[in-house]
Amino acid sequence: MPLVELGWNDFFAEGFAPYAREGYGVGRVFLQHSKIYLLRTADGEVWGEISGRLRHEARGSADLPAVGDWVAIRERREEGKATIHYVLPRKSKFSRKAAGRETDEQVVAANVDTVLLVVGLDNDFNLRRLERYLITAWESGAQPVVILNKADLCPEAEARQREVEAIAPDVPVVLMSAKRDEGWQALSQYTGAGRTVALLGSSGVGKSTIVNRLLGAEAQRTQQVREHDERGKHTTTHRELFILPDGGLVIDTPGMRELQLLVSDRGLRDAFEDVEALAAQCRFSDCRHQGEPGCAIKQALANGALDPERYANHEKMQQEMTDLAAKQQLRTSPLEKEKRRRSPYPPKHPRKIR
Repeated sequence: MPLVELGWNDFFAEGFAPYAREGYGVGRVFLQHSKIYLLRTADGEVWGEISGRLRHEARGSADLPAVGDWVAIRERREEGKATIHYVLPRKSKFSRKAAGRETDEQVVAANVDTVLLVVGLDNDFNLRRLERYLITAWESGAQPVVILNKADLCPEAEARQREVEAIAPDVPVVLMSAKRDEGWQALSQYTGAGRTVALLGSSGVGKSTIVNRLLGAEAQRTQQVREHDERGKHTTTHRELFILPDGGLVIDTPGMRELQLLVSDRGLRDAFEDVEALAAQCRFSDCRHQGEPGCAIKQALANGALDPERYANHEKMQQEMTDLAAKQQLRTSPLEKEKRRRSPYPPKHPRKIR
């Protein structure tokens, strides 16, 4: 299969050039199982493991391959295996803070052109949670699109669409009923040949049903949501990249019970463009919006121009990022820096991971 059909383009060719000169091969990560990766190359599929050097030099899990990544490899075709030596520069990456108390970044999907944020028009519908997803989507470098699925179950579907459009004016919002086969035409512009889309959202919103419809086959198992609370189970248990019949590619991901934010100035600014624009109009540049004279935020809240819940969510997530930044600063200790300085692996190439 030509690499272009796997999403290869000039951006990745440029990043691969120094490795190509040294005789490395290239492949794309389609699936990860623990410490092994299913790779697609121009010659077919091969299972890969990361090299000891790559594992040692990784500052965290974000420096290791993720589904969607392009990697420089040494193949052992007679064994059907390969060693992954480098991760090529990423065009985009959808990341979150790893679960728990750690500050590590977890890459959910890499090199995605369009992030399809799937929301169920049932008890899953939550504007405040969607704002959290939008922050991460804008920070990823991919174009976010909101899919409002299960429109057949919601008499107020069009009103819900207008609510989403109000908080995300630059984001396409698509009404869909995956089970009734309605709304698919709007997705065709994002799934063209060589383009990669990723589906993200909570459990039970219909991501696997959408993937199966795009593939034209039951590649992903689906389950009914629980009747008592309309919440879904984790039908998809791992991230996987699929090739679509029209030549596009789609990454399906497990449902997220929570999406913990990373520090994301760009994402916060783009997801809350209205709040940021109002804050810029305050009389004082260091206005804390807590009663200072000439506060545009206070005025907008008073006259109804700014939704109090939206503003409260902005403040909550901004504080979440501030707290995380402080934890990350503490973690970069002199001991860790000394460990890297004494590494037995001297740098061979400039770091190619973004």
